[in-house]
Amino acid sequence: MEAVAPPAHSWFVVMRFGLIGRLTPRGVVYAAGSLEKCGTTESECWGSVLSKNELVEKVPVSVLVQTKNEELAIATCISSLRDYDEVVVVDSLSSDRTREIAESMGARVVDFDWDGAYPKKKQWQLERLQTRHPWVLFIDADEAPSEALTEAIREFVGSDSSDGYAAATLRLEYHFAGRALRYGHRVYKTVLLRRGSAKFEPVDDLDLPGMGELEGHYQPRCDGPVAVLGGRLLHDDPDPVRTWFERHNRYSCWEAGLRQKARLSSASEVNRTSQGKIFSRLPFKPLIFFTYSYLLRLGLLDGRAGFDYAVALSMYYWQTGLKERELMRRESTSDSVVGVAK
Repeated sequence: MEAVAPPAHSWFVVMRFGLIGRLTPRGVVYAAGSLEKCGTTESECWGSVLSKNELVEKVPVSVLVQTKNEELAIATCISSLRDYDEVVVVDSLSSDRTREIAESMGARVVDFDWDGAYPKKKQWQLERLQTRHPWVLFIDADEAPSEALTEAIREFVGSDSSDGYAAATLRLEYHFAGRALRYGHRVYKTVLLRRGSAKFEPVDDLDLPGMGELEGHYQPRCDGPVAVLGGRLLHDDPDPVRTWFERHNRYSCWEAGLRQKARLSSASEVNRTSQGKIFSRLPFKPLIFFTYSYLLRLGLLDGRAGFDYAVALSMYYWQTGLKERELMRRESTSDSVVGVAK
């Protein structure tokens, strides 16, 4: 880990995010303000800020932003992370302006070039990336923590009780078709991790289509209790809705292949939330999910976007099941051919 322990009297003006700050033994302390407001010298600036009681200590968490060709989303994402002490963009060799934009906003950019083996991208970061803090927050470029979530994280990692936890689970506020979904299906992600206490285990998917360098839709294994924090992690993809369907077409190939492997080898199920485990076993899942999300969870109150999202996810589950049944037929046909040949 990189140690940050500058002398407490090291003052400086920080133009990043339009804030003024100083170095302390715990990292960077910022205060709201600007040079135009409070003068030109260090003493004038800091004295003016102190008089307004606007000191804000940075959240001692290293945020790891996952990117590949995210020039449309990365600026909004990094702007939302101004209260965090360290922001690292882990970029999968983007061909657009993702790196340029991230660096211009003060983020550290690290290249990730997957070699086709384990560890995949997130576990690689846990094993090999140096960070200032033991607590790391994984987010995608189209995600941003709400102010309430940032304060919840600040309180959690700053408390003595956090020493007993391996990770924390966050609830997403999902945006679909241009609207924030307040009702319907809820998504939770365990993405605030204490390094050394959580890991993304291999799930035997290197030969499966759909995911590539990324860990799939499963939770990390945690060596200790997992907290659940308040606030929301906002998920708002600026790309056209067709890209949602393109991604989920790939994801369904991965899900179907993983289920087929588990069925044939009696492999253990990947680590999912309790909700995910229940849904994975249900018969007639598309119909049941639509009923659950749109009616029982009141997704209908989100208007047309709530209906569209419930239908889209139901179709994703239908697509996954269809592909799994196709794999089973092919396996059955292959076994029959082998039997005849013998």
